[in-house]
Amino acid sequence: MFDVDWLSLAVPLAYLGILLGSLATFSSLYRKRKAQKAASLEPWFPAHIQRDIYFSLMHLEPTSTQEKKAPAIPDSIFKAALLRRAAEDIRRIMALRSQKQALSTLLQRGSVGDDLWQRFQRAEKEMEDEVKDVVSEANAYVAGWGQTIFQSANEMMNNDIYRKRMEEQASKVAEERKWWDKKKSSIQEGFMKELEGNSSTATKTTSASTTTKDFDSAPTTSAAPGASVQGSDDDAVLVEAETSPNTPASPPSAKKKKGKSKK
Repeated sequence: MFDVDWLSLAVPLAYLGILLGSLATFSSLYRKRKAQKAASLEPWFPAHIQRDIYFSLMHLEPTSTQEKKAPAIPDSIFKAALLRRAAEDIRRIMALRSQKQALSTLLQRGSVGDDLWQRFQRAEKEMEDEVKDVVSEANAYVAGWGQTIFQSANEMMNNDIYRKRMEEQASKVAEERKWWDKKKSSIQEGFMKELEGNSSTATKTTSASTTTKDFDSAPTTSAAPGASVQGSDDDAVLVEAETSPNTPASPPSAKKKKGKSKK
């Protein structure tokens, strides 16, 4: 039989025990600090108001005898509150899906820190638990409703989006009408200015044509009266010569005869 030297083995065993103990304490302290840091981090989403309303309705209890006589809250109100809660869950899940890829690429490049990624992972875990809770609550009201509650919530959310868009468009109608009236008045003013310019140019051309016509016709009208006067004087002399009683007109034959006799 071999004699075991326990004193020589005690030193390495003690060293291993101290090392394991230090590692255990370090890991426990690290986990506690990490948990505290994760708890102190700002949540990814704001407070879930729809979930708080649903829980407040669930825990609403009468406190006086008069309130006990009041009728209980109907299930339709609880179902409506649960639908609102599911609709808000859909919005948050869609936001997480759209942000995950961009956040992962930024984390790989080193553009963001680990704190932001921890916040995102915690938000994903919270939403997974939230979806499971909503499905279980829906199945508690109606069997099998948990499979279709998110479809109904999605349709309700789309209707809300369409209603908001319609309200926005309806609010813009007055502004667009004012803008169109201003544009219409400016267009009418431009047309009126063009019409006035065309009418003024037309009047100028007509006045210029009339002046040119008057200038062309002026010499002819002044010469015509002189000719008529001369013609009238000649005619008057001839008429007086023909019609004067004192100087009888001698025929041309007599004048010729007198000339021949002189010869």
